[in-house]
Amino acid sequence: MSNHFTYLLRVRYSECDAQGVVFNAKYLEYIDVANTEFFRAAMGSYQELVEQGMETQVVGVTMDWNAPARFDDVVAITLSTQRIGNTSFTLQVGFQNYETGQHLLSSEITYVMVGVTEEGFVKIPVPEDMRNTLKHGAANVMVNHAGV
Repeated sequence: MSNHFTYLLRVRYSECDAQGVVFNAKYLEYIDVANTEFFRAAMGSYQELVEQGMETQVVGVTMDWNAPARFDDVVAITLSTQRIGNTSFTLQVGFQNYETGQHLLSSEITYVMVGVTEEGFVKIPVPEDMRNTLKHGAANVMVNHAGV
């Protein structure tokens, strides 16, 4: 994990389904929260993009589950940049149980850069400063919202 950005969260009871495990749709929410913290660590904040008239939109997600997370588990979510294209970038996301080290899920999420215009959103190239930031990421940074 040392070459990735890591976000720690604790699974809350309301995030679990009738089988007592984290409901599958919650994992995308977890990725979104971890990505926000990754942006904050690497670039200052997502709001800085918005203030420059830019945003990102999700255009693709894959998730492969290995094991479930359960209520009160501490989950370590790791993010690293996998690919940077002309107008998009893909992050590699991993989930593991923080206490046992068990691998829970692997995911890839692809974002496209958009400029905000009066007509709506228009695809734009990934800005050079953001491209450089994504290349370096937020290695060895851990944000702990799990209380451990």
